[in-house]
Amino acid sequence: MNQKNIYLINGDFTQTISPLDRGFAYGDGIFRTMLMRNGQPDNWPLHYQKLVADCAVIGIVCPSADLLISDMQQLFSVTDQPEVAKIIITRGEGARGYAPPAITNPTRVIIKSAMPKYRPDIFIKGVDLHECEIRLPEQKKLAGIKHLNRLENVLARMEWNDENLFDGLMLDLQSNVIECTMSNVFARFDDILITPDLSDCGVAGITRQRIIWLASMLNLKIEIKPLSFTKMALADEVIICNSLYGALSVKKIGHKKFPVQNLAKNIRDALKA
Repeated sequence: MNQKNIYLINGDFTQTISPLDRGFAYGDGIFRTMLMRNGQPDNWPLHYQKLVADCAVIGIVCPSADLLISDMQQLFSVTDQPEVAKIIITRGEGARGYAPPAITNPTRVIIKSAMPKYRPDIFIKGVDLHECEIRLPEQKKLAGIKHLNRLENVLARMEWNDENLFDGLMLDLQSNVIECTMSNVFARFDDILITPDLSDCGVAGITRQRIIWLASMLNLKIEIKPLSFTKMALADEVIICNSLYGALSVKKIGHKKFPVQNLAKNIRDALKA
């Protein structure tokens, strides 16, 4: 395949995005990022279920699973190296103005990327996080979904250039921990594993959901509730997670240090099982 063919739009290598597309004009759409192994998406049923649910929240009809799989088969081939797929679904084209047209034809985009090259030591020693200054506002209607309006994350990621900082921790306006710019967060207190309540803001990733389901296998009791940064600073362990790297221990946020133990490794092993 020509190296330039790294994305498909509506199943076509030659199609372009119209300036009238509402995803381009207003961020009117959703997306997901997933690991590809041997040309197939990891945990596809969960990813597709979330695509459908997120589309439903903003009133978009999600393309069929068969159609999206067909698109990915055009882009990805069987290979020993893991790759990354990003699926974007927008409402499609519309006239000027915020009001969506009564009838829409959603745009679907599949982007192929190389797997990030993570340093091997981070899976043993853990990672350092930046404490972001920008805060996440409350918006219950959009809470939990991965919509295209990601300016808070963009501005947060602009806050640091230190390559030793893996990600940035984002809080809400009440100083509760919500997520990182590209990860979800868990904190362990003895045998209780807490992940922030995302009822008001934040993105509920599928790896977060899988860890919630796996907690009992790890002899942990899961709690989903507000978690202040002050409370999290007392945790026995803090981990972050997403669909690409699985789970990583956090060893420092700003000037606050955290113990690095076995939770992240145990979770990675459970996720692979």
